[in-house]
Amino acid sequence: MANQHQITEACELLNPDGTLTNPGYATRPFWKYDRQKIKAPWHRIKEWDYYAVLSQELGYGITFTVADLSYIGLVAICWLDFKKGTFVQTDALTLLPRGRSDFPASSENGITCFQNKKFNLSFETSEGKRTLIFDAPEFLSHKGQKGLQGQIILDQDSKMDSMAIATSWRENPRAFYYNHKINCMPATGEVSIGGDRFPFTPENSFGVLDWGRGNWTYRNQWYWGSASGLINGESIGWNLGYGFSDRSVASENMVFYRGKAHKLDEVTFQFDNDDFMKPWRFTSNDGRFEMVMTPTVDRNSAVNLGLIKSVQHQVFGTFKGDIILDDGSKLHVDNLLGFAEDVLNWW
Repeated sequence: MANQHQITEACELLNPDGTLTNPGYATRPFWKYDRQKIKAPWHRIKEWDYYAVLSQELGYGITFTVADLSYIGLVAICWLDFKKGTFVQTDALTLLPRGRSDFPASSENGITCFQNKKFNLSFETSEGKRTLIFDAPEFLSHKGQKGLQGQIILDQDSKMDSMAIATSWRENPRAFYYNHKINCMPATGEVSIGGDRFPFTPENSFGVLDWGRGNWTYRNQWYWGSASGLINGESIGWNLGYGFSDRSVASENMVFYRGKAHKLDEVTFQFDNDDFMKPWRFTSNDGRFEMVMTPTVDRNSAVNLGLIKSVQHQVFGTFKGDIILDDGSKLHVDNLLGFAEDVLNWW
Protein backbone atom coordinates (compact mmCIF):
# COMPACT_ATOMS: atom_id res chain seq x y z
CA MET A 1 0.00 0.00 0.00
CA ALA A 2 1.37 3.41 -0.97
CA ASN A 3 1.74 6.19 1.60
CA GLN A 4 -0.06 8.62 -0.73
CA HIS A 5 2.09 11.65 0.03
CA GLN A 6 0.27 14.61 -1.53
CA ILE A 7 2.06 17.74 -2.75
CA THR A 8 -0.06 20.88 -2.41
CA GLU A 9 2.23 23.78 -3.32
CA ALA A 10 4.88 24.70 -5.87
CA CYS A 11 8.40 23.37 -5.36
CA GLU A 12 11.60 22.63 -7.22
CA LEU A 13 11.70 19.14 -8.70
CA LEU A 14 15.35 18.37 -7.95
CA ASN A 15 17.84 18.96 -5.16
CA PRO A 16 21.37 20.11 -6.07
CA ASP A 17 22.51 16.45 -5.98
CA GLY A 18 19.86 15.44 -8.55
CA THR A 19 17.49 13.66 -6.15
CA LEU A 20 13.83 14.58 -5.86
CA THR A 21 13.01 17.33 -3.39
CA ASN A 22 9.53 16.09 -2.58
CA PRO A 23 8.36 12.78 -4.06
CA GLY A 24 4.63 12.17 -4.17
CA TYR A 25 1.48 12.94 -6.13
CA ALA A 26 -0.56 16.06 -6.78
CA THR A 27 -3.67 17.23 -8.61
CA ARG A 28 -1.63 19.98 -10.28
CA PRO A 29 1.91 19.92 -11.79
CA PHE A 30 3.51 21.71 -8.82
CA TRP A 31 7.10 20.60 -9.45
CA LYS A 32 9.41 22.90 -11.44
CA TYR A 33 11.39 20.94 -14.03
CA ASP A 34 14.80 22.06 -15.30
CA ARG A 35 16.68 19.67 -17.60
CA GLN A 36 19.99 21.33 -16.73
CA LYS A 37 19.66 20.26 -13.09
CA ILE A 38 19.53 16.54 -13.88
CA LYS A 39 22.55 14.67 -12.50
CA ALA A 40 22.87 11.89 -15.08
CA PRO A 41 24.63 11.06 -18.35
CA TRP A 42 22.90 12.74 -21.29
CA HIS A 43 21.67 9.44 -22.73
CA ARG A 44 19.54 8.69 -19.63
CA ILE A 45 17.30 11.76 -19.96
CA LYS A 46 13.84 11.08 -21.44
CA GLU A 47 11.21 13.64 -22.46
CA TRP A 48 7.90 13.07 -24.24
CA ASP A 49 4.45 14.45 -25.05
CA TYR A 50 1.64 12.04 -25.92
CA TYR A 51 -1.95 12.85 -26.81
CA ALA A 52 -4.89 10.53 -27.47
CA VAL A 53 -8.18 11.92 -28.79
CA LEU A 54 -11.03 9.39 -28.93
CA SER A 55 -14.63 9.59 -30.08
CA GLN A 56 -16.76 6.75 -28.80
CA GLU A 57 -19.98 7.65 -30.60
CA LEU A 58 -18.22 8.22 -33.93
CA GLY A 59 -16.05 5.13 -33.56
CA TYR A 60 -12.57 6.47 -34.22
CA GLY A 61 -9.58 8.14 -32.61
CA ILE A 62 -6.08 9.43 -33.13
CA THR A 63 -2.88 9.43 -31.05
CA PHE A 64 0.29 11.52 -31.28
CA THR A 65 3.72 10.81 -29.83
CA VAL A 66 6.75 13.09 -29.79
CA ALA A 67 9.63 11.74 -27.70
CA ASP A 68 13.26 12.77 -27.17
CA LEU A 69 15.05 9.83 -25.56
CA SER A 70 18.39 11.65 -25.96
CA TYR A 71 20.07 9.06 -28.18
CA ILE A 72 16.99 8.54 -30.33
CA GLY A 73 13.86 10.52 -31.11
CA LEU A 74 10.45 9.11 -31.97
CA VAL A 75 7.50 10.76 -33.68
CA ALA A 76 4.30 8.84 -34.42
CA ILE A 77 0.70 9.38 -35.48
CA CYS A 78 -1.77 6.52 -35.18
CA TRP A 79 -5.30 6.44 -36.59
CA LEU A 80 -7.75 4.05 -34.89
CA ASP A 81 -10.99 2.63 -36.27
CA PHE A 82 -12.94 1.09 -33.40
CA LYS A 83 -15.76 -0.20 -35.57
CA LYS A 84 -13.40 -2.19 -37.79
CA GLY A 85 -10.92 -2.95 -35.02
CA THR A 86 -7.94 -1.60 -36.98
CA PHE A 87 -5.12 0.91 -36.61
CA VAL A 88 -2.67 2.53 -39.01
CA GLN A 89 0.50 4.18 -37.75
CA THR A 90 3.16 6.26 -39.43
CA ASP A 91 6.33 7.09 -37.53
CA ALA A 92 9.89 8.33 -37.81
CA LEU A 93 13.09 7.92 -35.83
CA THR A 94 15.84 10.51 -35.44
CA LEU A 95 19.36 9.87 -34.16
CA LEU A 96 20.97 11.66 -31.23
CA PRO A 97 18.49 14.49 -30.56
CA ARG A 98 20.21 14.93 -27.15
CA GLY A 99 17.59 17.37 -25.89
CA ARG A 100 17.76 19.64 -28.94
CA SER A 101 14.05 18.98 -29.48
CA ASP A 102 13.61 21.90 -27.07
CA PHE A 103 10.56 20.49 -25.31
CA PRO A 104 8.79 22.84 -22.88
CA ALA A 105 9.83 22.61 -19.23
CA SER A 106 6.19 22.94 -18.20
CA SER A 107 3.13 20.92 -19.22
CA GLU A 108 0.96 24.03 -18.82
CA ASN A 109 2.42 26.24 -21.55
CA GLY A 110 4.79 26.22 -24.50
CA ILE A 111 5.16 24.61 -27.91
CA THR A 112 6.33 21.13 -28.84
CA CYS A 113 7.00 20.70 -32.54
CA PHE A 114 8.66 18.41 -35.07
CA GLN A 115 9.17 18.72 -38.81
CA ASN A 116 10.69 16.57 -41.55
CA LYS A 117 9.50 15.18 -44.88
CA LYS A 118 7.11 12.76 -43.15
CA PHE A 119 5.67 15.04 -40.47
CA ASN A 120 4.76 18.57 -39.61
CA LEU A 121 3.53 18.38 -36.05
CA SER A 122 2.90 21.06 -33.43
CA PHE A 123 1.39 21.06 -29.93
CA GLU A 124 0.75 24.55 -28.58
CA THR A 125 -0.52 25.15 -25.04
CA SER A 126 -1.77 28.52 -23.79
CA GLU A 127 -4.70 29.92 -21.82
CA GLY A 128 -6.41 26.59 -21.23
CA LYS A 129 -6.30 25.51 -24.86
CA ARG A 130 -4.15 22.77 -26.35
CA THR A 131 -3.95 23.10 -30.12
CA LEU A 132 -2.73 20.06 -32.05
CA ILE A 133 -1.79 20.81 -35.67
CA PHE A 134 -0.58 17.95 -37.83
CA ASP A 135 0.26 16.97 -41.39
CA ALA A 136 1.60 13.54 -42.41
CA PRO A 137 1.70 13.49 -46.24
CA GLU A 138 3.07 9.94 -46.43
CA PHE A 139 0.36 8.42 -44.22
CA LEU A 140 -1.38 5.57 -46.07
CA SER A 141 -4.75 4.28 -44.86
CA HIS A 142 -6.10 0.74 -45.17
CA LYS A 143 -8.24 2.03 -48.05
CA GLY A 144 -5.14 3.24 -49.89
CA GLN A 145 -5.81 6.92 -49.20
CA LYS A 146 -2.66 8.98 -48.82
CA GLY A 147 -2.08 11.86 -46.45
CA LEU A 148 -3.42 12.74 -43.02
CA GLN A 149 -3.80 16.27 -41.75
CA GLY A 150 -5.91 18.40 -39.47
CA GLN A 151 -6.25 20.41 -36.31
CA ILE A 152 -7.77 19.53 -32.94
CA ILE A 153 -8.26 21.87 -29.98
CA LEU A 154 -8.53 20.43 -26.47
CA ASP A 155 -10.23 22.53 -23.82
CA GLN A 156 -8.58 22.32 -20.40
CA ASP A 157 -10.71 23.86 -17.65
CA SER A 158 -8.42 25.68 -15.21
CA LYS A 159 -10.45 24.37 -12.26
CA MET A 160 -10.20 20.74 -13.40
CA ASP A 161 -8.01 18.37 -11.38
CA SER A 162 -5.40 16.19 -13.07
CA MET A 163 -2.76 13.65 -12.06
CA ALA A 164 0.85 14.62 -11.42
CA ILE A 165 3.48 12.40 -9.85
CA ALA A 166 7.20 12.51 -9.10
CA THR A 167 8.90 9.29 -7.99
CA SER A 168 12.40 7.84 -8.07
CA TRP A 169 13.91 4.35 -8.26
CA ARG A 170 15.13 2.44 -5.23
CA GLU A 171 18.26 1.28 -7.05
CA ASN A 172 19.16 4.79 -8.19
CA PRO A 173 17.79 7.75 -6.16
CA ARG A 174 18.90 10.22 -8.86
CA ALA A 175 16.73 8.47 -11.43
CA PHE A 176 13.25 9.99 -11.47
CA TYR A 177 9.90 9.94 -13.24
CA TYR A 178 7.96 13.23 -13.42
CA ASN A 179 4.62 12.81 -15.13
CA HIS A 180 1.49 14.88 -15.71
CA LYS A 181 -1.64 13.27 -17.11
CA ILE A 182 -4.79 15.22 -17.95
CA ASN A 183 -8.08 13.45 -18.67
CA CYS A 184 -11.50 14.56 -19.91
CA MET A 185 -10.51 17.42 -22.23
CA PRO A 186 -13.36 18.07 -24.73
CA ALA A 187 -12.08 18.02 -28.31
CA THR A 188 -13.04 20.18 -31.28
CA GLY A 189 -11.57 19.76 -34.73
CA GLU A 190 -11.20 17.57 -37.77
CA VAL A 191 -8.92 14.98 -39.32
CA SER A 192 -8.70 14.56 -43.10
CA ILE A 193 -7.46 11.29 -44.56
CA GLY A 194 -7.29 11.44 -48.32
CA GLY A 195 -10.75 12.65 -49.33
CA ASP A 196 -12.47 11.60 -46.11
CA ARG A 197 -13.12 14.01 -43.24
CA PHE A 198 -13.56 12.95 -39.62
CA PRO A 199 -14.95 15.54 -37.18
CA PHE A 200 -14.36 15.65 -33.44
CA THR A 201 -16.95 17.49 -31.36
CA PRO A 202 -16.88 18.27 -27.62
CA GLU A 203 -20.16 16.43 -27.06
CA ASN A 204 -18.61 13.07 -27.94
CA SER A 205 -14.82 13.43 -28.20
CA PHE A 206 -12.26 13.73 -25.41
CA GLY A 207 -8.50 14.04 -25.24
CA VAL A 208 -5.91 12.88 -22.73
CA LEU A 209 -2.35 14.13 -22.28
CA ASP A 210 0.61 12.09 -21.07
CA TRP A 211 3.48 14.55 -20.43
CA GLY A 212 6.68 13.09 -19.05
CA ARG A 213 10.20 14.17 -18.16
CA GLY A 214 12.80 12.11 -16.38
CA ASN A 215 16.06 10.32 -15.83
CA TRP A 216 15.24 6.66 -16.20
CA THR A 217 16.94 3.41 -15.42
CA TYR A 218 17.62 1.17 -18.44
CA ARG A 219 14.96 -1.55 -18.25
CA ASN A 220 11.38 -0.81 -17.23
CA GLN A 221 7.92 -2.29 -17.56
CA TRP A 222 4.76 -0.38 -16.81
CA TYR A 223 0.99 -0.66 -16.98
CA TRP A 224 -1.20 2.33 -17.77
CA GLY A 225 -4.96 2.67 -18.10
CA SER A 226 -7.02 5.71 -19.05
CA ALA A 227 -10.57 6.63 -20.01
CA SER A 228 -12.52 9.85 -20.52
CA GLY A 229 -16.14 10.49 -21.36
CA LEU A 230 -19.57 11.21 -19.96
CA ILE A 231 -21.84 9.38 -17.54
CA ASN A 232 -25.38 10.73 -17.24
CA GLY A 233 -24.15 13.91 -18.90
CA GLU A 234 -21.33 14.43 -16.36
CA SER A 235 -17.59 14.27 -17.02
CA ILE A 236 -15.97 11.00 -15.91
CA GLY A 237 -12.48 9.61 -16.38
CA TRP A 238 -9.55 7.93 -14.69
CA ASN A 239 -5.83 7.37 -14.72
CA LEU A 240 -4.41 4.04 -13.56
CA GLY A 241 -0.82 2.87 -13.38
CA TYR A 242 1.72 0.72 -11.61
CA GLY A 243 4.96 -1.17 -12.09
CA PHE A 244 7.10 1.85 -12.92
CA SER A 245 9.59 3.42 -10.45
CA ASP A 246 9.22 3.29 -6.66
CA ARG A 247 5.55 3.95 -5.86
CA SER A 248 5.88 3.53 -2.08
CA VAL A 249 5.32 7.28 -1.65
CA ALA A 250 2.24 7.45 -3.90
CA SER A 251 0.34 5.78 -6.70
CA GLU A 252 -0.98 7.55 -9.78
CA ASN A 253 -4.45 6.05 -9.52
CA MET A 254 -7.21 8.66 -9.70
CA VAL A 255 -10.82 8.92 -10.79
CA PHE A 256 -12.04 12.27 -12.12
CA TYR A 257 -15.73 13.07 -11.76
CA ARG A 258 -17.14 16.51 -12.59
CA GLY A 259 -13.55 17.76 -12.75
CA LYS A 260 -12.63 16.68 -9.21
CA ALA A 261 -10.00 14.04 -8.42
CA HIS A 262 -10.86 11.05 -6.22
CA LYS A 263 -7.67 9.32 -5.07
CA LEU A 264 -7.37 5.55 -5.20
CA ASP A 265 -4.67 3.46 -3.57
CA GLU A 266 -3.39 0.48 -5.60
CA VAL A 267 -5.07 -0.86 -8.75
CA THR A 268 -3.89 -4.09 -10.37
CA PHE A 269 -4.27 -5.07 -14.04
CA GLN A 270 -5.25 -8.64 -14.87
CA PHE A 271 -4.94 -9.72 -18.51
CA ASP A 272 -3.79 -12.59 -20.72
CA ASN A 273 -0.20 -12.12 -21.94
CA ASP A 274 -0.87 -14.62 -24.71
CA ASP A 275 -4.04 -12.92 -25.97
CA PHE A 276 -4.35 -9.20 -25.30
CA MET A 277 -7.80 -9.17 -26.93
CA LYS A 278 -9.30 -11.11 -24.09
CA PRO A 279 -11.07 -9.01 -21.42
CA TRP A 280 -8.89 -7.05 -18.99
CA ARG A 281 -9.89 -6.77 -15.33
CA PHE A 282 -8.96 -3.90 -13.00
CA THR A 283 -9.34 -4.17 -9.25
CA SER A 284 -8.31 -1.88 -6.38
CA ASN A 285 -7.09 -2.99 -2.98
CA ASP A 286 -9.49 -0.54 -1.31
CA GLY A 287 -12.52 -1.95 -3.16
CA ARG A 288 -13.31 1.37 -4.84
CA PHE A 289 -12.55 0.52 -8.46
CA GLU A 290 -13.77 -2.67 -10.11
CA MET A 291 -13.80 -2.62 -13.90
CA VAL A 292 -13.62 -4.89 -16.96
CA MET A 293 -12.42 -3.67 -20.35
CA THR A 294 -13.57 -5.44 -23.51
CA PRO A 295 -10.90 -4.83 -26.17
CA THR A 296 -11.55 -3.69 -29.74
CA VAL A 297 -8.04 -2.76 -30.99
CA ASP A 298 -4.58 -3.93 -29.92
CA ARG A 299 -2.13 -1.26 -31.04
CA ASN A 300 1.01 -3.33 -30.76
CA SER A 301 4.63 -2.93 -31.81
CA ALA A 302 8.01 -4.53 -31.24
CA VAL A 303 11.33 -2.80 -31.89
CA ASN A 304 14.77 -4.35 -31.51
CA LEU A 305 17.73 -2.12 -32.31
CA GLY A 306 20.24 -3.95 -30.15
CA LEU A 307 20.63 -1.90 -26.99
CA ILE A 308 17.27 -0.25 -27.67
CA LYS A 309 14.28 -2.60 -27.48
CA SER A 310 10.58 -2.07 -26.91
CA VAL A 311 7.53 -4.34 -26.77
CA GLN A 312 4.23 -2.49 -26.52
CA HIS A 313 0.55 -3.41 -26.40
CA GLN A 314 -1.79 -0.44 -26.09
CA VAL A 315 -5.24 -1.98 -26.09
CA PHE A 316 -8.34 0.14 -26.72
CA GLY A 317 -11.76 -0.98 -25.62
CA THR A 318 -14.86 -0.26 -23.56
CA PHE A 319 -15.02 -0.31 -19.77
CA LYS A 320 -17.83 -1.56 -17.58
CA GLY A 321 -17.93 -1.63 -13.79
CA ASP A 322 -18.31 0.32 -10.56
CA ILE A 323 -16.49 3.18 -8.84
CA ILE A 324 -16.82 4.45 -5.26
CA LEU A 325 -16.01 8.16 -4.87
CA ASP A 326 -14.38 9.86 -1.86
CA ASP A 327 -17.77 10.61 -0.28
CA GLY A 328 -18.82 6.96 -0.55
CA SER A 329 -21.24 7.42 -3.43
CA LYS A 330 -21.21 4.74 -6.12
CA LEU A 331 -21.08 5.21 -9.89
CA HIS A 332 -21.84 2.54 -12.44
CA VAL A 333 -19.95 2.77 -15.73
CA ASP A 334 -21.18 1.01 -18.85
CA ASN A 335 -19.49 1.01 -22.26
CA LEU A 336 -16.99 3.85 -21.71
CA LEU A 337 -14.18 4.06 -24.27
CA GLY A 338 -10.58 4.04 -23.09
CA PHE A 339 -7.39 2.02 -23.19
CA ALA A 340 -4.87 0.08 -21.15
CA GLU A 341 -1.30 -0.86 -21.97
CA ASP A 342 1.53 -3.20 -21.12
CA VAL A 343 4.89 -1.75 -22.17
CA LEU A 344 8.40 -3.18 -21.72
CA ASN A 345 11.33 -0.97 -22.70
CA TRP A 346 15.09 -1.27 -22.70
CA TRP A 347 16.36 2.22 -23.46
